[in-house]
Amino acid sequence: MQEIICIVCPKGCHLMVDEENDFAVTGSACEKGIDYGRNELQNPVRVLTSTVRVSGCSEEDSDIVRCPVRTDGSIPKDLMFDAMKQIDAVELVAPVEVGDVVIPDILGTGVDIIATRTVK
Repeated sequence: MQEIICIVCPKGCHLMVDEENDFAVTGSACEKGIDYGRNELQNPVRVLTSTVRVSGCSEEDSDIVRCPVRTDGSIPKDLMFDAMKQIDAVELVAPVEVGDVVIPDILGTGVDIIATRTVK
C-alpha cells in the first residue's frame, strides 16, 4: 500500500493506493482522485512547461529572448528529460502566436509543444 497526495484539485486528498488489490484507491473525495491514484502508480504523466530561445523580435518585444511553451496534454513522466533535450534544441523566429505548435508529436506521444505567449 502506498500513500500519495492527490494534485488534481486544491483539496490535496491523502490517497492510499493498494497495488496488491488491483490498485484500489481510498481517501479520495471524488472520482478524479481515484483515477489519479491509479494512474500515478501505473503510468504517471505530467504537463511539461519550459521556455525556448526566440530571435527576430520586433522593437516592441526586443527585450524578449525566450518564449514560454508547454505540452498541450500530458506526457509520461519518464520522458521528461528527453523532451527537455528536444525543447532545448529549438530556436523560434518571431513572430510567434499563442498556440503555435513548436514541436509536433514530441517523442511520438501524440502531444504537441505549443507557445504560450505571443512574441512580435
